[in-house]
Amino acid sequence: MPTTTTSVHLAQRPTGLPVEETWEIRRTELPDELEEGQFLVVVDYISLDPAMRGWLNDVRSYIRPVQVGELMRANATGTVTASRHPDFAEGQAVVGPFGVTEHAISDGTGVTAIDTQLAAPPTWLGALGMPGHTAYFGLHDVGELKSGDTVLISGAAGAVGSVAGQLAKAQGCTVIGVAGGTEKCQWLEEIGFDAAVDYKSDNVLKKLREIAPDGIDVFFDNVGGEILDAGLANLRRGARVVICGAISSYNETSLPPGPSRYLSLLVFRAKMQGFVVFDYADRYPEAVEKVGEHISNGTLTARETVLEGGVTAFNEALQGLFKGVNTGKLVLKV
Repeated sequence: MPTTTTSVHLAQRPTGLPVEETWEIRRTELPDELEEGQFLVVVDYISLDPAMRGWLNDVRSYIRPVQVGELMRANATGTVTASRHPDFAEGQAVVGPFGVTEHAISDGTGVTAIDTQLAAPPTWLGALGMPGHTAYFGLHDVGELKSGDTVLISGAAGAVGSVAGQLAKAQGCTVIGVAGGTEKCQWLEEIGFDAAVDYKSDNVLKKLREIAPDGIDVFFDNVGGEILDAGLANLRRGARVVICGAISSYNETSLPPGPSRYLSLLVFRAKMQGFVVFDYADRYPEAVEKVGEHISNGTLTARETVLEGGVTAFNEALQGLFKGVNTGKLVLKV
């Protein structure tokens, strides 16, 4: 067993975008021996997710905030290198909530073995991981997706949005994505989106009305703010608005204004519902199976942006997420 490990802990709660002073880098000793029921994982990739910013706020939410001094919460992939656990053998590839660390000792809670023949480890943090689960359940269970729907995805070039759009397309829907920049919009069209709106250069509301004059049936929103308003203004009767996230406001130091177009829900007899993927934990295998089938048959392209630098580069990598450096899933290589 290795004798030491490097990990990232919360040093102080950030105001706005996290900075280097938000974190403490620790080098700690690992125990000489594992206890019965434990196994050691050498971490290879760490997931970077917009939800991480919310976990740093000391407020009531769907999950307990990371406490000052605690290891930063994160999903990660790795390899079991020592085990006293009956369900996890040495050499096994796994994914789980190991945190921002080089090595993790686990009792198996929340940990799953992964098949690296089906997909490389970063994909198990993206399309086959939590973002893929979020896209799958958000579309089908919350959005009540039907073949023939016109679907709008914001944050469409990100980890969740790119999977959601491709799943909708595979079900026979017309899919419109909103993303930032020409390159990302071109990529969306390459992976099957029917149209892409560049919020950096287009008038989103005007463009949506040109592309979908009859309105939107399902709006899967990852962004909030002005893009949420634009989508609400272009609904169709009976539309379903899925609130997955609001990355546009996660680093704001004051509460952003609420949606100004909310009366569209009344006019179009629509509904807007938020959801948290953790509520579907007992059905994760279903999402892995369905998304995996699409990857295997070529109807879904899984893409990851992999950053180098190891755990000490975590803050820079996290900032990159909010600056839009990624196309597809953003992961940090350890």
